[in-house]
Parts: sequence; structure tokens; C-alpha cells
Amino acid sequence: MALVAVVGAVLAVAGAARLDADLGPFRSTLAVAPSLTGDTDIEIPPLGELLLDSHDGPVHLTVRLDRLDQRRTTALITEPDGVAQAGATALSDLGDALVRLGLRTVAVAVLGAVVLGWVVLRDRRRVAAAAVTALALALAALAAGGATFRREALAEPRYEGLLTNAPAVVGDARKVADRYEEYAAQLQKLLTNVGRLYSTVSSLPTFEAQPGTVRALHVSDLHLNPTAWPTIRTVVKQFDVDLVIDTGDITDWGSEPEQSYVDAIGGLGVPYVFIPGNHDSAGTAAAVARQRGAVVLDNRAVQVGGLRLAGIGDPRFTPDKAGATEGKQGLERLRESGAALAATVRATSPSVDVALVHDPVSAASLTGTVPLVLAGHTHQRAFAPLPAAPGRQRTWLSVSGSTGGAGLRGLEGGEPTPLSMSVLYFDTARRLQAYDDIRLGGTGQSQVTLERHVVGAVPPATAAGTRGIAAATDTH
Repeated sequence: MALVAVVGAVLAVAGAARLDADLGPFRSTLAVAPSLTGDTDIEIPPLGELLLDSHDGPVHLTVRLDRLDQRRTTALITEPDGVAQAGATALSDLGDALVRLGLRTVAVAVLGAVVLGWVVLRDRRRVAAAAVTALALALAALAAGGATFRREALAEPRYEGLLTNAPAVVGDARKVADRYEEYAAQLQKLLTNVGRLYSTVSSLPTFEAQPGTVRALHVSDLHLNPTAWPTIRTVVKQFDVDLVIDTGDITDWGSEPEQSYVDAIGGLGVPYVFIPGNHDSAGTAAAVARQRGAVVLDNRAVQVGGLRLAGIGDPRFTPDKAGATEGKQGLERLRESGAALAATVRATSPSVDVALVHDPVSAASLTGTVPLVLAGHTHQRAFAPLPAAPGRQRTWLSVSGSTGGAGLRGLEGGEPTPLSMSVLYFDTARRLQAYDDIRLGGTGQSQVTLERHVVGAVPPATAAGTRGIAAATDTH
């Protein structure tokens, strides 16, 4: 009977102890789950999480800030004391929500014990005893969490995802009280920007992902930047990405000590398709291939994450930029590798959805053979159609910026190179329908922008700015 009570309560709480609530201007979801360590997660999609060592087990609290309520946000901006009211309202809302969540948790635990007890025990008295046991367990668990609550944990959060920049932006949370006026002024500016965001969103191209949509995250040129991995993990989770496509230059020199950098691939939880760039050695490619879920393409086609992909690595290995494969000889090798991949694409059945090259120069030979070509290398984001081939299908070329902010090279210019990546949306026919460009300020900066583009609705300036990209000779 006791085992039935525990199992029924735990399963029910894990699956149903949650509720929707308004916390200040946010529409939020709160959930409780059984845990041995306790703690609290505050999820802020798509920015990341705040992890708080707030209490000890046996319950874990998750607060997910799903979206901003436009009416409440507008009130914060327009009312003179809106910021002060927001703070008081949020705390009051949170207290009410936690009380309601606690009551729901108790009710769910008892109901789970009753249902499982009736299935297993088939005796009213024993089922009633199981329900009482579950009630006592739920109350004890919540009481233990409340009794071990640590207020100081609120001032010492651990950041994950894009929020790793938060300490640099806001400062030590323990100093907020000493600088409240400055903080309030900054918050007012933030809320004003949120209001502008709503007016901007209304003018974005319309696109709604349909069931069966495949989401691929295109990254390139990580160049050993450790910041790239938590950013990629956040985007994979928050955008529900099905696979990651990396078009090369994951390292700087292709040396053996650098190979440990790719160990983070296995923790992404989705397939990772990779082609080597000119900075990646054969050892680098082998290290990637050893990671869980990784696929390295060398002039072959595979079916991954619902897409048929074909790719070829950069034929040059020039980490020091001084090799004899630069110049005209290097360009000729790039064109030859593109032609070799085009032959593989034409020989593949069913047809290839996406082709992968590192340098955009290799893309010219793929015109008319595949709907979409992905590339990197230039550290500049671009999206444009390749020159049309008579009587053949249209081919788009999508060049990623540097997801690693060009590594240490990103600090050589006047401003840091931004971290750049794109989420690609493919319909059930595996044709590109839209893409989201995500751009983070370079090292030491915290600005984040996200732009939605619908294929076929690309602004003329975007296409004009990328004309002739397949003939580029830049070799970053």
C-alpha cells in the first residue's frame, strides 16, 4: 500500500503538477517535480535559464516565463509608477501562484495514489489508506522545501544560455539595492524597448511552422570560441531544432590539443552534421565523427533529421594562411570540389535537399542541382539566389556568419565580430520556407537581435548586397 501511494503520487506530480499564472507582465508556467536536490529553474526562452540553489529536496520548482502580456507591458510603459507597481505585483502574483501550485500538487498526488491504488489494490480501505499516505507525503515534501528555503540564493543565480552575459550587463545582484535608481531607469528603457518590439513584430513577414516542419540550425566558423556551445544549446532547446549543420572551421589550427573542443557536440541531444573547413585537419574531422550523433560528410549524401544532405569539405588545409593552396590554385581546387559534389548530388536518389560546402566559391557548380546550398568561411551573413541555369531549378545560397565570432580573430578589428547563426524551416516537401537570423554582439558586448525572413519575401537590399557571392575570393 505504501509503495502504491509513493509511486502513484510521484508519477502524478511529475506529469500534472503545473499551472499557468500571470507574474507581473509575464504569462508564465509553474511546475513541481520530484527531486533529490531541490533547487529552482527560471526559464526565459529563448535567452536561457537562471538556476537557483533555493532549497533542498524532495521537490524541484520550474518557472517558465512564456511570453509578455501586451496590455500589462503597455501599462508599465505609460503609467508613471508602472515600474514600482510591477515589482509589487510580480511578488504578489508569485506568492499566490505558489500557494495554488502547492494545493494542486497535493491534490494531484492524492489523485495519483487513488487511481493507482484502485488498479493495483482493489480494496476501498487500502485505497483510502494509500490516499492518506500520499497526502502526508505531499505535505511533508512541500514543507521540507519551504523549511530549507535560502533567501540568499536569489542574489547568487547561475546563468545558462544567452543569459551568461547577464552579470556583465546588470552587475552583481547584491548591489542592485544600492543602485536602485539607476536600475529603475535602465528597466524603464528596457520596457520602452519592449513596447517598440511589439510594433516591430506586427510588421514582420507572416510565417507559421506547420506540423512536420523540420528545423535545422546552421552554424559555421566556431574557431574554438567556448561561448558558442552554450549559445547553440540554448537555440537548439528554445527553437525545438531537429538537427545542427556545421559548415566548417570548428577549430583554428586543426591540432590534436584542439580536438577536445568538439566534445560538446554529444551533449546537444540532436544530430550534428559537419564538413571540414580549411582550418580543420583530418584529425579534427575524426574527432567530430567520434561524438554521439555526429555525421561527417566527405563527398557523400545522408538522410539526417528528415533531410537528405550532401556535403564536401574544403580541399585546402591552410590554418596558417601561408600555404601554396591560396590564390588561383586554391580557387581552382574549390571549384573542382564543388563540381565533384555536384556530380554526387546528381547521382543521388531520392534527390538531395541541401548541399554543404565551406567556401561559397564551391557553390557555383551546384546551381540548378539542389534547392539550397549552405556555406560559411567569409564570416559575413548572406542569403541570395545563385545565378540561374536555363531550364533548371532555382538554387539559393545561404552563407552563415561566424558562430564563434571568428574566435580570437574577431578581436582584431575595430569592433568584435558578432556571433551569428540561422534557424532554417523546411516544409513537408523539404523545401526552405523561412529562416531566422540570430546575431549576438561580439566578445564583451551583449546585444542580441533576431530577424525573421520568409523565402521569396527577402528585401531587395538583402539580395543586392549578396550579388556575386559565389565568386568571392576572401579566405578568412
